[in-house]
Amino acid sequence: MKRLRTQVAIIGAGPAGLLLSQLLHRAGVESVVLERRSASHVLSRIRAGVIEQVLVNLLERAGVGARVRREGLVHSGFSIAADGNLFRIDLRELTDGGTVVVYGQTELTKDLMDAHAERAAAPYYEAEGVELQDLEGDAPHVSFQHEGAAHRLDCDFIAGCDGFHGVSRRSIPPSVLRTWERIYPSGWLGVLCDSPPCSEELIYSRHEQGFALASMRSLTRSRYYIQVAADEDIQQWSDERFWNELALRMGPVVAARITPAPSIDKSIAPLRSFVSEPMRYGRLFLAGDAAHIVPPAGAKGLNLAASDVFYLSEGITQFYRSGAREGLDSYSARALARVWMAERFSWWFTTLTHVFPDTDGFSRRMQQAELDYIRGSRAAQAVLAENYVGLPLTFDVAARRRLARK
Repeated sequence: MKRLRTQVAIIGAGPAGLLLSQLLHRAGVESVVLERRSASHVLSRIRAGVIEQVLVNLLERAGVGARVRREGLVHSGFSIAADGNLFRIDLRELTDGGTVVVYGQTELTKDLMDAHAERAAAPYYEAEGVELQDLEGDAPHVSFQHEGAAHRLDCDFIAGCDGFHGVSRRSIPPSVLRTWERIYPSGWLGVLCDSPPCSEELIYSRHEQGFALASMRSLTRSRYYIQVAADEDIQQWSDERFWNELALRMGPVVAARITPAPSIDKSIAPLRSFVSEPMRYGRLFLAGDAAHIVPPAGAKGLNLAASDVFYLSEGITQFYRSGAREGLDSYSARALARVWMAERFSWWFTTLTHVFPDTDGFSRRMQQAELDYIRGSRAAQAVLAENYVGLPLTFDVAARRRLARK
């Protein structure tokens, strides 16, 4: 058996794991990243494309922000189409300058991979049989197989960044872990194509036939979604059928600006809200999808993972610099406070814009009333905008309540 030693073992080489490793490196903390998939598989995942300023700032701190600053598309607003009638949410005006950036998760992951390659710290890709050991003691370790050989990685801490189906969360005893989940009866059928976006900003559409979204990855690559049944057969969706349905749900004004093109990726993403607590067990800390999932409306998944990484990197760095444990001990509570706020927003935005099988006539009228209220109320738009650009990392519900009473 080959025996290795590091300070932090990171399980998962997605954006969360790679960003955490890079931030720790910049702070002088050693880490080793393990990933059960190949590097090409990790890069092939077509995921999020809207990132908050919080994540942009973290990329800068990690030394990998140059390309996102250069190529990312800064958006100062987005539109909502209610049965074809458009109105715009001005993020910059409503949040005193707040914006979001369109930059594909694939590109962000590539930037982080390149940074790891530059410092000769490539993850152990295709690591098999990963097991987390002695999590409650002072000397945790990870056992795994790599290139046919057994390995043991001794460490001080383990960061579980390996997603919803990873080994990290499953390593916490059921008697300790509590979970909350809502599975929605729909998914998002997404198409990626090389054609100019139909709008300079995103358009979220609520239609009687179901939700639709017009998004982009660049000025020449578009990403579109429509709501479908959770058990939909993707083989039944030709490109032509998709474009026709998208045009219907977007309404004639937007449809006239859509440029159909052959799909280069077509997939269905399920809709789920999920939270597990706590996000710490002994020397194991969960981050990102390993601890929580949000439905994609509002684009909070990757951004929540980034805030987890921020809190965790701060806590670990504090420990190695001064021996203080406050950041580690408060990690789960701090992260979960922001997680539940993002879960609330994603759930609200999903129920506002989607038509589910159990959405009855009363619920439809409530959706219409809510959309009409948002359209006519600056205060309602400000709440929407504040959540969309991302709550501050220091968001504290109790503190805000105290301020509101003064």
